[in-house]
Amino acid sequence: MEKLKIGVLGAGHLGRIHLKILKGLDQFELVGFFDPDREKVAKTEADLGVTPFDDIASLINAVDAIDVVTPTLSHFECASQAMRASKHVFIEKPVTNTLEEAEALMKLAHEANVAVQVGHVERFNPAFIAAKPFCDNPMFIETHRLAQFNPRGTDVPVVMDLMIHDIDIILNIVNGTVKRVHASGVPVVSGSPDIANARIEFDNGCVANLTASRISLKNMRKTRIFQKDAYISIDMLDKKTEIVRMEDIHGTPDPSDMFIDLGNGEKRKILFEIPRSEQTNAIEEELKAFSESIHNRTRPAVTIEDGYNALKVAHLIVEKMHLGAGIIAQNI
Repeated sequence: MEKLKIGVLGAGHLGRIHLKILKGLDQFELVGFFDPDREKVAKTEADLGVTPFDDIASLINAVDAIDVVTPTLSHFECASQAMRASKHVFIEKPVTNTLEEAEALMKLAHEANVAVQVGHVERFNPAFIAAKPFCDNPMFIETHRLAQFNPRGTDVPVVMDLMIHDIDIILNIVNGTVKRVHASGVPVVSGSPDIANARIEFDNGCVANLTASRISLKNMRKTRIFQKDAYISIDMLDKKTEIVRMEDIHGTPDPSDMFIDLGNGEKRKILFEIPRSEQTNAIEEELKAFSESIHNRTRPAVTIEDGYNALKVAHLIVEKMHLGAGIIAQNI
């Protein structure tokens, strides 16, 4: 397989992580990077030995694909410039700053006929990958994404910074359309909400309750999924998954079985399972998937439409926090 020439836009914290990983992947030839901050450029070149480019256009012209790891406000401009040059694009979450920008990018991607993948990295978390085959019509979901305070990222609400990860996961596993959103949030140390809670109701009856905080004393990334005859616990941080299932018992239960007696002679066996998961690097895996979608001309693992849908729900939640009333979702 011929290596894809790729360039990275952005040499901040996450951009440097992408650069380090791309250097070690056989699927890519890392051509260089661009960042307008001269100090970041000098440090990145010295530390990683990656070639800096003087401007975005020069880097775009030298590669097959662009990896956009810039602040969200510049996502649209960077990605659209690459698409107009018919380059494939990997773009970090959230896909853009506004829904209008996301809609314009979707149109550009279609016209340019290029692969576009959005960096909703939790899709590649080993714990989620292990849990997904067991997800069968979830009806109640609870997520907690708590992070210790870090000044980086406080220019946007915690919904866009953290909760959007869980929004994407929920939209990926629920067999329904968003019907209603309720939410509240409080700014504590920054100018935008630092802790938020949202309740998302789907037309199939599923309810998701999401909590995100960036002022916690400890880090937590847990998802609990309830569905008929099963409870699924996903620890995204420790990359562990636990499944608790119930099945009918006919006749006399085995003495070693755990079971509950529902009365009227009905008993249900309780089964515990810890699915095996590969302890992979999620960012590495999503970049590999991006390469595969380009080479195989297949649908990206996380499409630009997925990015748009997650952003749309995130904006509904942020709007609800400002309005203080329930919002009816339309055509999500």
